[in-house]
Amino acid sequence: MANLKEIRNRITSISSTRQITSAMKMVSAAKLRRAQDAITQMRPYAVKLQEILSNLSASLDSSDGIYSAEREVKNVLIVSITSNRGLCGGFNNNIIKTVRKIAETEHKDANTTVLSIGKKSNDAFKSTAFGIKGTLLPRHTETIWDDLSFDNVSKVAENLMMQFRDGHQDKIIIVYNEFKNAAVQEIVTEQFLPVLPAETVEETTSSTDYIFEPNKEFIIEELIPKSLKTQLFKALLDSHASEHGARMTAMHKATDNANDLIDDLKLSYNKARQAAITGEILEIVGGAEALS
Repeated sequence: MANLKEIRNRITSISSTRQITSAMKMVSAAKLRRAQDAITQMRPYAVKLQEILSNLSASLDSSDGIYSAEREVKNVLIVSITSNRGLCGGFNNNIIKTVRKIAETEHKDANTTVLSIGKKSNDAFKSTAFGIKGTLLPRHTETIWDDLSFDNVSKVAENLMMQFRDGHQDKIIIVYNEFKNAAVQEIVTEQFLPVLPAETVEETTSSTDYIFEPNKEFIIEELIPKSLKTQLFKALLDSHASEHGARMTAMHKATDNANDLIDDLKLSYNKARQAAITGEILEIVGGAEALS
C-alpha cells in the first residue's frame, strides 16, 4: 500500500505540472501571434532598406563612409540576443554556444567583447573574459524586453554606432534567432558594422542604380543611421517571436510527455492495486483454510 501511495503522489504531482505547462503553452501561443505579426510586417521594410544601404555603401568613398570603413580588426563586439526567461528548449543555449564559438575561433586573436541583450546571455558571459569592460557600452540591456519599441532599441543602436565611429570597436556582429515558424528558429550571424557593400550581401541586387535626392551627403547622415537602427530592431523582433515559438513548442512537448508519463503511472498503479487485492484474497483464503 505504501507503493500505491507513492504512485498516487507522483500522478498528482505530474498532473499539476501538466496544468502549468499547458497554461504556459497557451500564453506563449497568444503572445506568439502578436510577435509574429510584428516581425512579418517589419521584415520587408527592413530588407529593402538594408538593400538600399548596401548599394549606397558600395558607391561611397572611404572618406565618406564612416560606417563602412574597413580597418584592421583589433576589437570585436558580439551582440548576443537571448531571452530573459528559460523553459524554451535550446533557444538560449544555441545562441550562447554560437557566440562562444565565434569568439574563440573566428576572432580568437582579437579583443572580443560580448554585449548581452537578455539575462540568459548576461549570466553566461558576465564572469568570463568576454564580459563588458569599462563603462562605454550600454548596461542592463535586458530591460529592453520589458518595453520592446523602436525608440528603446535606437538608444542601443546609437551607442553601437558611436563605438564604431570613435574607433573603440572595429567590427560589430549580431547573433540572434531568426523566426521561421512556430517550430523552427534559425541562428543568424549578421554583421552590423562596418556596413557590407552590396556585392557581399546575400540576396541583394548590386546592379541597381540609385539617383540620390537631395544629395549623397544627406543620405549618409539620415539613411544609414536609420537603417542600422532598423536592422537591430528587426533582429530583436525576430528573437522575440522565436522565443515564444520555442517556448510554445517546448511546453507542448512537455505536456505530451506528462500525459504519457501519467498513463504509464496509472497502468503501474492498477497493476500494483491488482497485486495488493490478490494478496489480500490469498491471505483470506489461507486464513479460512487454517480455521477449517
